[in-house]
Amino acid sequence: MFVFLSIFEPPSEHWAHIKQYLIKDYMLETLILTGITAVTTMLLGVSLAWFVTVFDFPGRSILRWALVLPLAVPPYIGAYTYSTMFSYTGVVQVTLRDFGLEPSQEWISLTSMRGAVVVFTLFLYPYVYLVTRAFLERQSAAFIENARLLGRGSLSIFFRVVMPISRPAIVGGVSLVVFEVLSDYGVTQYFGLQTVTTAIFKTWFGMYDVNSAMRLAAWLMVVLAGIFLLERLLRRSRRFSSSTSKSKPLQPAKLSRVKGMGILLYGAAVLAAAFAVPIVQLSVWAGWTFRDVWNDQFMYYVGRTLYTAAAATAIIMILSLVVGNATRSRTWGAALLSRLVIAGYSIPGAIIAIGVLGVFLRLDQAYIKLHAALGGTGTPVILSLTAGMLIFGYVVRFMATGYNAVEVGFEKTGTRYTEASRLLGRSRLATFWRIELPLIRGAVLSGCILTFVEICKELPLALLLRPFDFETLSTKTYQYANNEQIHEASVPALLIISISFISVYVLHNLDKRWEA
Repeated sequence: MFVFLSIFEPPSEHWAHIKQYLIKDYMLETLILTGITAVTTMLLGVSLAWFVTVFDFPGRSILRWALVLPLAVPPYIGAYTYSTMFSYTGVVQVTLRDFGLEPSQEWISLTSMRGAVVVFTLFLYPYVYLVTRAFLERQSAAFIENARLLGRGSLSIFFRVVMPISRPAIVGGVSLVVFEVLSDYGVTQYFGLQTVTTAIFKTWFGMYDVNSAMRLAAWLMVVLAGIFLLERLLRRSRRFSSSTSKSKPLQPAKLSRVKGMGILLYGAAVLAAAFAVPIVQLSVWAGWTFRDVWNDQFMYYVGRTLYTAAAATAIIMILSLVVGNATRSRTWGAALLSRLVIAGYSIPGAIIAIGVLGVFLRLDQAYIKLHAALGGTGTPVILSLTAGMLIFGYVVRFMATGYNAVEVGFEKTGTRYTEASRLLGRSRLATFWRIELPLIRGAVLSGCILTFVEICKELPLALLLRPFDFETLSTKTYQYANNEQIHEASVPALLIISISFISVYVLHNLDKRWEA
């Protein structure tokens, strides 16, 4: 609300220039990048989910979970890696020249809109893949089997049955991709794209005009709200729920060896491009620069990353447990509260940073006046110059990851154990500690892991809200890359990826235990 209301405040002197010469290009480039990426990730994610779910082929069980691994690589790290690999002195062009080939720089260079789309597609498709795969495995069996009995082929079933009934799942996955693209600063800034997020950074750090940056953020919020309201209106009269409560897992159809190998090669090629190749290249670069980068100062950055992420995660999970427990009643107030606490994830990080900064500046003004009125001497602690502002921004941005996990845990356990405990005379607090928390500990652990990893990877919030001379692994990676020290950037980048990889592995094992 703080950001949105800035639209009605008097504009600064820079706003007229931004409005006349820049905002149209910024909006257009943002919409083009977001639209193309949404389509490409949808095509890649849905096709992979379809193949892995509906067909049985050699290597399917491994490919099913391995296709999630690209989520461990933040897009900005992928952009730095691939851009350097495809540069004139990179390994790709050097190898091609060794074979007597001189590729056109216009086509092979990735520092363009085309390169940004490729990077976003490779490292964000798992959002669409995961949501669509879960839907197909649990809710599509009857529809697909009936279509097979009626003589439909695989291609017809995909377009006539799967795509229509999977629309809510696909829209949900693509929405996550859209949020990530709109929140991104590392990829777009490195590739020189003029998006609204880069405009916010330029206005803030280039013109030192927080007012204009806030107005840009507000108009981006208006556009976002308009897009998703339009999508809801387009499907408001359609129903996607099953006509029966009975459901069973989908049984994959056995493929011939040739077709099975074709699908396996397709999935392996995507996995190689989105995970294996960047990891191998970063590992080679890290071997060259490890001793130069890994020192006491670097360990200080690691410590700051871990303690800010741990503090924000702890706050998020405590709030999630409190709100999740309080909103188990089916009242409109509980429904509104549950939607409000997860709203931050649907807002780009740059917008949240602007809002948090504005709120903290107002708090500082009020605090300074109160300090003076009480007769305080010296300069009081300025809240906007502390790590507390960064942690607060993390909590607002990633509350959804912790709360959604807790909400799912409460929904799975139901209320019968809680009601039995209360009938036996236990207080609400005792019931929570003795009954509810042990039942949902797996969901709480999942929420902790997801939240911690998302915070460790976050770049825009860390860049905008960190105190002076406060570096995290993500900001240090960005700083190295921005200074064209890509080889040095590989060390903190690999550390971020390692944290993410461990989380994906742990979550995969938790999912296997719950399925069992």
